[in-house]
Amino acid sequence: MNPRFFLKMARIARHPPSKKTILLWIAVVGIALVLFGIERLIGWPDWLTVNSHRGGIGF
Repeated sequence: MNPRFFLKMARIARHPPSKKTILLWIAVVGIALVLFGIERLIGWPDWLTVNSHRGGIGF
């Protein structure tokens, strides 16, 4: 394992993140999971799909 990883773990153990930071991360992960679930159940709308152009500049 990378020694930097152990240094980061030690720093987090000595100075844990605040409660607000933890709640923010939980909210971000929750929103991402909700969006993923909606996309899996309903599907991706066609109007959000980018048309790919093979070759050329893309015009």
